[in-house]
Amino acid sequence: MKQGDLLYVGKAKSVYLTDNPNELLVVFRDDITAFDGQKKNVLSGKGAYNAEVTAYFYPLLEAANIPTHFFSAVSENTHLVRKLSMIPLEVIVRNRAAGSLVKNYGFTEGQLLFPPVIVLDMKDDSRHDPMVNDDIVLALGIATAGELREIKRLALAVNALLRENLAKKDLDLIDMKFEFGRDACGVIRLGDEISMDSMRLWDHGSVGASLDKDVYRKELGDVMETYAAVAKRICSE
Repeated sequence: MKQGDLLYVGKAKSVYLTDNPNELLVVFRDDITAFDGQKKNVLSGKGAYNAEVTAYFYPLLEAANIPTHFFSAVSENTHLVRKLSMIPLEVIVRNRAAGSLVKNYGFTEGQLLFPPVIVLDMKDDSRHDPMVNDDIVLALGIATAGELREIKRLALAVNALLRENLAKKDLDLIDMKFEFGRDACGVIRLGDEISMDSMRLWDHGSVGASLDKDVYRKELGDVMETYAAVAKRICSE
């Protein structure tokens, strides 16, 4: 496996081609952003923590028959993954009310949501990732009705597994952003990452004791101390 040309640069990850047309290398960078990129910093070591947590969870998901893009970690901040055609949706599963759900809809901070609420946002920075419903997704041709059902089924299955795993470590999974793509055979697979950048974590039993990127967004403390502590807590068996 040889690193090839740069394929894509995201806010915190870079994706490279390899000598295998069906495989890519994902490099987790130390960049951290918030508010549609209006707030930016580089925090040394941050990428490695996110890569470590992602590499911890993906094999657990595969073992539970949840298809993902993950093959292996090849360095502390680089993963070898299956090439997917990404579906431009952010699929957010919410277990408790926080963030925009409280701000926009009047839920109480920390309010339990049962069953979990699925929110779909169109992945489009130029439009500030607007919320969409199934009809809009179908009208835009983003996904078929069958694909939407599968995406939601997988999102809930991943959420349940993560929630159970994290609860054993006294961490409450408040909400989580997922991204999915189609492989060469048309199978829907989980892509992107599972890390402190993409999930909201609170200390068990608390309301708002953030252990995720909210520490950076809201300037609640030392971001790197938080990420290091959470990575150790998650990945230590």
